[in-house]
Amino acid sequence: MIELPVISAASSKHIKKPNWLRVKLPVGEAYAKVRKIVDENKLHTICESGNCPNMGECWGAGTATFMILGNVCTRSCTFCAVATGRPPEYDEAEPQRVAEAIATMGVKHAVLTSVNRDELKDRGAEIWYQTVKLVKELSPSTTIETLIPDVKNNWDALQRMVEGGQEVVSHNMETVERLYRRVRPQARYARSLEQTLRTYKMGKRTKSGIMLGLGETEEEVFKAIDDLVEAGLHILTLGQYLQPTKMHIEVAEFIHPDQFEKYKEEGLRRGLKYVESGPLVRSSYHAERHVNVSLD
Repeated sequence: MIELPVISAASSKHIKKPNWLRVKLPVGEAYAKVRKIVDENKLHTICESGNCPNMGECWGAGTATFMILGNVCTRSCTFCAVATGRPPEYDEAEPQRVAEAIATMGVKHAVLTSVNRDELKDRGAEIWYQTVKLVKELSPSTTIETLIPDVKNNWDALQRMVEGGQEVVSHNMETVERLYRRVRPQARYARSLEQTLRTYKMGKRTKSGIMLGLGETEEEVFKAIDDLVEAGLHILTLGQYLQPTKMHIEVAEFIHPDQFEKYKEEGLRRGLKYVESGPLVRSSYHAERHVNVSLD
């Protein structure tokens, strides 16, 4: 087996990030337009809250991933830059504002995500449903992907979240099974798989994402792919984990682009319909392509 190069976390403290992790700063007229719409409508985006490295590229193309139900999460995942705590009351007018912003932007494909709202009995499902319905009403030609959180076995909430009319339903696994307790302490690997399986059985186009560079082995990634295929997954994104602050879990290694390509080829061979794989890939990167993936 050919050994592909990685850069260890220990060495990463003393050297620059590898060349394949360089990104362009967000600039340009289209970026400024999206920035203005987001600010004027008092909206949250995971692009900002999650420190996404592709914000400049995506916003420059006139697209953004909107985060509903506030910007404070009830979970304390060790990889995530979103604020953790007890969220304030959610804004019932938010679905209307999001739908109006998407209509104003004229986007062809919208991505919606949210923080976890474990304190809500319905996990925020009604806001999810209303947001999707209103986007469809105001922008009938816009396709939608919803990146939904872990409903914590509330399958009625899951049903409500996915019945608004969106074309793609995504739920991220984030990492391999062995690392769940460290990376997603309030989540369960089997539960996230079941959520994907139930979504698939509802007839939806399913999608998930995994971060690499947290210390996972190649075989563990292959097992996660097999588990997701068995759960009915259609589309998978694979990207490099980047530590957002010193308070978050450290990067164990920087994965070489050749290894990302290997995971892509192996994922397709094992039954996935589409794999987006690369160091800077994030959940909603090139999301507009995923709505048209052939499932045959």
